[in-house]
Amino acid sequence: MTENAQQQPPAPDSELPTQYAPADVEGPLYERWVERGYFEADAKSDKPPYTVVIPPPNVTGSLHLGHAFEHTLIDALTRRKRMQGYETLWQPGMDHAGIATQNVVERELGKEGKSRHDLGREAFVERVWQWKAESGGQISGQMRRLGDGVAWSRERFTMDEGLSQAVQTIFKRLYDDELIYRAERIINWCPRCLTAISDIEVEYQDDDGELVSMKYGDGDDAIVVATTRAETMLGDTAVAVHPEDERYKHLVGKLIRLPLTDRSIPVVADEHVDPEFGTGAVKVTPAHDPNDFEIGQRHELPSITVMDEHAVITVHGPFQGMDRLEARSAIVAALRAEGRIVDEKRPYMHSVGHCSRCKTTIEPRLSMQWWVKVGPLAKAAGDAVREGKVTIHPQEMEKRYFDWVDNLHDWCISRQLWWGHRIPVWYGPEGEVVCVGPDEEPPGTEAEGWHQDTDVLDTWFSSGLWPFSTLGWPEQTESLAKFYPNSVLVTGYDILFFWVARMMMFGLYAMDGTPPFHTIALHGMVRDQFGKKMSKSFGNAVNPLDWMDKYGSDALRFTLARGANPGVDVPIGEDWVQGSRNFANKIWNATRFALMNGATVEGPLPDASQMSATDRWILSRLNSVVAEVDAYYEDFQFAKLSDTLFHFAWDEVFDWYVELSKTVFQAGGEPAEVSKRVLGEVLDVTLKLLHPVVPFVTETLWTTLTGGESIVIADWPQDSGFRDTAAEQEIESLQSVITEVRRFRADQGLQPGQRVPARLTLDGTALAPHEAAIRQLLRLQPEGESFTATATLPVAGAEVALDLSGTIDVAAERKRLAKDLAAAEKEKSQANAKLGNEAFLAKAPDNVVDKIRGRLAKAEEDITRITAQLDRLPEA
Repeated sequence: MTENAQQQPPAPDSELPTQYAPADVEGPLYERWVERGYFEADAKSDKPPYTVVIPPPNVTGSLHLGHAFEHTLIDALTRRKRMQGYETLWQPGMDHAGIATQNVVERELGKEGKSRHDLGREAFVERVWQWKAESGGQISGQMRRLGDGVAWSRERFTMDEGLSQAVQTIFKRLYDDELIYRAERIINWCPRCLTAISDIEVEYQDDDGELVSMKYGDGDDAIVVATTRAETMLGDTAVAVHPEDERYKHLVGKLIRLPLTDRSIPVVADEHVDPEFGTGAVKVTPAHDPNDFEIGQRHELPSITVMDEHAVITVHGPFQGMDRLEARSAIVAALRAEGRIVDEKRPYMHSVGHCSRCKTTIEPRLSMQWWVKVGPLAKAAGDAVREGKVTIHPQEMEKRYFDWVDNLHDWCISRQLWWGHRIPVWYGPEGEVVCVGPDEEPPGTEAEGWHQDTDVLDTWFSSGLWPFSTLGWPEQTESLAKFYPNSVLVTGYDILFFWVARMMMFGLYAMDGTPPFHTIALHGMVRDQFGKKMSKSFGNAVNPLDWMDKYGSDALRFTLARGANPGVDVPIGEDWVQGSRNFANKIWNATRFALMNGATVEGPLPDASQMSATDRWILSRLNSVVAEVDAYYEDFQFAKLSDTLFHFAWDEVFDWYVELSKTVFQAGGEPAEVSKRVLGEVLDVTLKLLHPVVPFVTETLWTTLTGGESIVIADWPQDSGFRDTAAEQEIESLQSVITEVRRFRADQGLQPGQRVPARLTLDGTALAPHEAAIRQLLRLQPEGESFTATATLPVAGAEVALDLSGTIDVAAERKRLAKDLAAAEKEKSQANAKLGNEAFLAKAPDNVVDKIRGRLAKAEEDITRITAQLDRLPEA
């Protein structure tokens, strides 16, 4: 904690402004929190640790609703734990985002008429660092807007010196343990970015293409295969059929002519082929399809690469130099001319992979790359969950995790980029291959014939080290000893397979079998209010900064948290954010009322014997809510805890307790002093419970109410165990009386402020002490000499008799209600007639029948309601 944090802040104003203005409050409050060091974490502290790492956003990124959602949940967890007395570390940082960042800088160079090759590797990398210093990290400022309580002094970047040492160290260890190797395999290749990319960077979408069936071979040796990528047939080295397929047994082992070439290729039998799909025969292109590559390995087939890195055809004269899509049409035309096209399906919708960065269609390509042998690492990652070392929440997500790690293929980690962690392997003049550790010198110079591998590592390689590299590993630092393993990882289920699995593998490997976190808490994706994915192309994407500008950060945070059920997607609409803003205003206004009426937190709470039933009720409910909120936090039920707090604060505290307290405050005396202390206590605890989700408004109100330094470092509320079921039942009866009479008044068309003479019969009930409150809240005058009970309402063992003779025209009201009743009965009769008509039911669509059933139910409800209103009215 900084020196400033030791100084007491100036005494807060005793009065609050009449309205809450988030824009005036949020920025200065956040800077004060940071200056005082509230979010920093001390590795020397004897407090128990609580650690969460931020899923590092890309250095090119800006805050989107997904970030805002995830950060709100993490911030709520860490703020609560800080208040509970934990040494809390929320570790911030950013990912260097290899492809994305390189693309950004290359676009800037393109505006200058240059390419990275014009600069050369060293100058280009320097240009990227310059871009990062000037334009990167925009999201950090936006995180401050949101209120992220991260330890800014510990901010890391996946390309900084310490993390670079961590990357080189683990690469060397994995290489020495023969868990990293170099081999020629099929990879996802982006012809635009000119690099291999990981599965997570491939986006699949249905594209409008064509399915072409073509005949290989001639006469009895002819066989038909189908493909959506006709251009790859130039690289076919076999046709495969199922071993048990009787149609083709006579062909297995034979050579057939490959059209448009001077080659013959074998027919092989492989169990991978589905005899029920298509013709039951498939073309095999080992250099351009991952399944074909595996078939080729099993049958020792040659691999012929027919495209270069730009997806331009490199073989067979007539098509050489053509782009793959241009060649596709040309090859189909050539096959058609030879009479070899058996069938063409257009349009043919099929799933096609695209580069998530530039949207270019991915090309599977045989390439020499570096790989991680994931078998033993993935087994350890699976065992850690099976053995209970790591808990996945919600539990139903475990199956998806096991489906992935139990079937994980070796991981391609090399990328043909210039921006990133360069692979620490050197090649010598005699074919030597040397992996260089972080403290080792290269084995030789370029002049001596040595050169370093030109590729860089997949971004996920360095981000997979995030839970321990950010704490100083490979050095055995105090921070590593204190804060590893992390307490919980909060992240989206969409990267469970990629980032989470890699952190599990690397953490267990590097940290002697200790997993990187105890719990993986998975959340869903943010969608629009109709449940549709947010996208610029759909026109429903939202900039969270716009909503924060309009309604305040607390309003956005509360809306997101209130929709956060574990592992489930979160719908959000602007109306909901506006509703949360109204909630913040309600908290503000209620606290202003409390301060104006002398609510206090000074001194101990009065003994229960000195309290009214209303006081005992709200304290009993308060303690129950503390227990509920704690249980929901431990189960990552953010939606439930937010909803519980919303209804407790708005409905019970503000709409009931505050209103019931008004009569007590007006009467004065000792009961008023007791209620002032109780109201102060309730607001103190309620603001603390709300703080992790809505930090700004609660800080302002709490410091004003209590005079404390900051709610950020206040103690989290404890359930005292106080319960008073008798008081709860008494106030429930009181609420029933007030609710029922209010409903009756509304039914009769009375204005809320309109006063009505009434006689209350409360003797012998628990409601007797509450007559003043009942009269005030219901606008009920004492009965006069001319009082006539025109309507009587028995409620909760009591009786409320009202004299409406001077307030409504009973005859006109009876006439109006009778007309409404007749209309409802006619609606019921018509609906019953249709639903009783078998011929109608046989022909009508289900939605029409459902609509009529709904009309019947509504009519029956109206009849019951109107009849009750008529029964309560006096005779005209």
